[in-house]
Amino acid sequence: MASLEGRVAIVTGAAQGIGRAIAESLAKAGADIVVADLDPARSKETVSAVEQAGRKALNVKVNVADANDAKAMADHVLKEWGKIDILVNNAGITRDGLLLRMKEEDWNLVLQVNLTGTFNCTKAVLQPMTKQRYGRIVNIASIVGAMGNVGQANYAASKAAVIGFSKTVAREYASRNVTVNAVAPGFIDTAMTQGLSTEVKETLQKQIPLGRLGTPQDIAAAVRFLVSEEAAYITGHVLHVNGGMLMS
Repeated sequence: MASLEGRVAIVTGAAQGIGRAIAESLAKAGADIVVADLDPARSKETVSAVEQAGRKALNVKVNVADANDAKAMADHVLKEWGKIDILVNNAGITRDGLLLRMKEEDWNLVLQVNLTGTFNCTKAVLQPMTKQRYGRIVNIASIVGAMGNVGQANYAASKAAVIGFSKTVAREYASRNVTVNAVAPGFIDTAMTQGLSTEVKETLQKQIPLGRLGTPQDIAAAVRFLVSEEAAYITGHVLHVNGGMLMS
């Protein structure tokens, strides 16, 4: 495993699911973790897992959709630990529905959290990263941002936009040794998919050449690689982790 010894990593939406797996994986590789979530009470298990891995954890409440909140989070981390090396923009929500039935507030909320939240947190950490001439940013996109999905116009639009955002910021800050990449998960076995019926899950699995849903650890491994020194020459890339469901 590539060492992240001495690195400080912020992981948003780290209380559960993919975010928690990412936080634990980066901690096991040696990073100290800022466990950032809207509900810090839910983050206690993630904090404990990070500390059990022998790393420091900072439990921070943040609403990524609020620019002031994102800036306050970055300032707090800098005050406590003096630097920010890694940002994983994982926080995200869904509000599904066919377009004609989709409420405007559901459209706006998903874009606000998934896209504007990524913008807010990235902007908040870029100054310290460019100043130290080192940074690793990974944005969690989605397979549906590349291929679409019925009932998810808002979610697919937000994740497609995250991909375009990642490529643009990668171009803007490469000269400062800040890499920006995206990981696009396929269908992952999390609380979000566990609510699906057995029939729907079986239909999904038939579309996946590897024949199974992904795990949060599959995504965490991809993120851990992209923030490591082994990926120092990779930026503006979208790493699809989907069991072969979409090949591009």
